[in-house]
Amino acid sequence: MASWEMAKQAAQILYDKKAEDINIVKIDSISSLADYFLIATGTSNTHVKALADELEVKLKEEGLMAMGVEGYRSNSWILLDYAEVVVHIFTPEGRDFYDLDRLWRDGTKMELDFLK
Repeated sequence: MASWEMAKQAAQILYDKKAEDINIVKIDSISSLADYFLIATGTSNTHVKALADELEVKLKEEGLMAMGVEGYRSNSWILLDYAEVVVHIFTPEGRDFYDLDRLWRDGTKMELDFLK
């Protein structure tokens, strides 16, 4: 699956599970870490974990396995690494604190008009 298609699918999964403030930032021209960062917010620690769990299950059904998952014991941020797409799910406080949207502002913010 192409990285953009994967990022869109992950965004749709999170959107369907009521994630808030979903952003996809194309970073391939400014970093070798990934092609895209997907950044989303859950309403609470429990919601963040539920979002991460749902994403892992749904993508696994498509044959996509995370290379790594970090922060599951954290109270504010879970990172799921799918190589070309890295997903960051935050609590509102964690997102404000780490401010990845600002740190990666040199990347290209993608339009999410496909979410429904």
